Amino acid sequence: MQNEQKKLSPDSFKDLPPKVREQALKMYNFALERKRKPFTLSDFEIGRPLGRGKFGRVYLAREKQTHAIFALKTMFKSELAKGQMEHQVIREVEIHSRLHHPNIISMFTYFADEKRVFLVLEYAGGGEMFNRLRNAPNNRFSEKVAARYVHDVADALHYCHLNKVIHRDLKPENILIAADGRIKLSDFGWSVHTPSLRRKTMCGTLDYLPPEMIGHHTYDENVDNWCLGVLCYEFLVGCPPFESKSNDETFRKICAVAVHYPAYMSSGARDLISKLLVKIPKNRLPLPLVKTHPWVVANIKS
Repeated sequence: MQNEQKKLSPDSFKDLPPKVREQALKMYNFALERKRKPFTLSDFEIGRPLGRGKFGRVYLAREKQTHAIFALKTMFKSELAKGQMEHQVIREVEIHSRLHHPNIISMFTYFADEKRVFLVLEYAGGGEMFNRLRNAPNNRFSEKVAARYVHDVADALHYCHLNKVIHRDLKPENILIAADGRIKLSDFGWSVHTPSLRRKTMCGTLDYLPPEMIGHHTYDENVDNWCLGVLCYEFLVGCPPFESKSNDETFRKICAVAVHYPAYMSSGARDLISKLLVKIPKNRLPLPLVKTHPWVVANIKS
């Protein structure tokens, strides 16, 4: 993985936010003191539940010696085996543990016991983007707020792509918010590290699927660019652009790129979204140009 093959050192955490960096260094130094002895559940005090997915539960946790706060993701091996998800979890750990970016949830370590697998993750005190969006006036963000979020998500995705990682499941539920308001890309369960950046597996969330995945065609990192366009639309409107009563209708709208822009959306926002929601993957706006798009720049500066 590009720029991530070198041995982990204190410098690995230099670009993280101060509070996160402090906790990461605590964990790093503690691991050295223990001569890298694997962690166990007894090293943590378990607090309230933070969330639950199909195969995992997440709890607030405090490491007993350093008192550092984390989100502890717990997955039962029996459930993973029943769902044939073992390889996906291995892939999630391999990918996520190598990603270090200010807008990506940090994975500090992982361990397992006889029945469970545990991932020790950065705790984002602001919760899910999905809940923040649903609690916003009219279930949508202002263009100023949306532009900042889009910029930071684009930056995180661009970092992933530079490291040959495709996220493949971008949506508000998979974006967390730190206590300082910084957004954090999370949940790399559907991500893939592919040096060729070419895949053919359908995955992700229905409303966010790009045309090439619906058509079972080979795809590349540009699936994430499409998803960013869907995300930007949902930020500004409150629902995905292709949401329909039936899956077939959703598929039809996606393949036709049938997008309805409400009158209150600015021309700048429409321009950005229309340049991301493009049927031909290679013609979608590159992520560096998303960050410098006039609508994004103008709203961030305002």
